[in-house]
Amino acid sequence: QVTLVETGGGSVQAGDSLRLSCAASGPYPFSTYDMAWFRQAPGMEREFVAVIRLYTWARHYAESVQGRFVISRDNAKNTLYLRMIRLNPEDTAVYYCAAGHVLDSNYDTTLPYEFWGRGTQVTVSS
Repeated sequence: QVTLVETGGGSVQAGDSLRLSCAASGPYPFSTYDMAWFRQAPGMEREFVAVIRLYTWARHYAESVQGRFVISRDNAKNTLYLRMIRLNPEDTAVYYCAAGHVLDSNYDTTLPYEFWGRGTQVTVSS
């Protein structure tokens, strides 16, 4: 079992920046998981935002956030981050971090992620 706790959300203006954090704890090392961020807007399905792989640290992003969001991890601190710049109202959602073991074919779906945090709200006003 891995416990994930997201922090760093808030209400900001369009064009502002935020950094989300996800603290992991549990019996298995944080470094042994692929880690990702997803988001869910009201009335919408949960959607992939970004993933960082456990061995290569390769990063993949949703097209809608490419160039504005950066995912990173600090294995020594058991923490995942999401740096977000040039936020716009379409980024408004609850942001979730997730841990699992993914494939190149499924990292952008919710299926391979075993553990989820409870989410942190990001609200962007125009």
